[in-house]
Amino acid sequence: MLTRRTFVAASLLATASPAFAVMPAASDPVTILTAIYTRAAKGKGDGGGAFVIETKAAKAQYLSKALNGLWAKADAHTPKGDVGPIDFDPVTNSQEPDVKSFKVDAEKMEADKAIIAVTITGHRNDRKPADQIMRYDFVREANGWRIDDIKGSSDGEAWSIRKMLTDSLKS
Repeated sequence: MLTRRTFVAASLLATASPAFAVMPAASDPVTILTAIYTRAAKGKGDGGGAFVIETKAAKAQYLSKALNGLWAKADAHTPKGDVGPIDFDPVTNSQEPDVKSFKVDAEKMEADKAIIAVTITGHRNDRKPADQIMRYDFVREANGWRIDDIKGSSDGEAWSIRKMLTDSLKS
């Protein structure tokens, strides 16, 4: 079933430029997210961050091996012709990305894991304050820091990419 959310996500994926899909040279989580959101905020801020998940290569660059593997299992479990378990832009937490500005805060930094919060301000003011904050769990792998989960809320309801993917395997 093609939903509006799926259509927007698919449109974002189709228009994302592969030239920007490269991980920034500095490999710390704050720098990685700053680069992602700088790109998402360009222009009218409606380009989104789906480039992080648009291809297998992009997922390998940005996501942990564990999250990437879980995503591949969930995609393989999705019946042919159906929408995958993630049908929105998880970077902007929206069907219709809107990033005017952002603030990146390291909430917890350890040698092998980190939690980074990103507060998004849009051009529109149609989101609840809690829905403007995204949290990224990072893990350090042999090839650098990678996103291991993305968490946010939509209309005040908490969600997690890892949980959505795991739940999709139960159906």
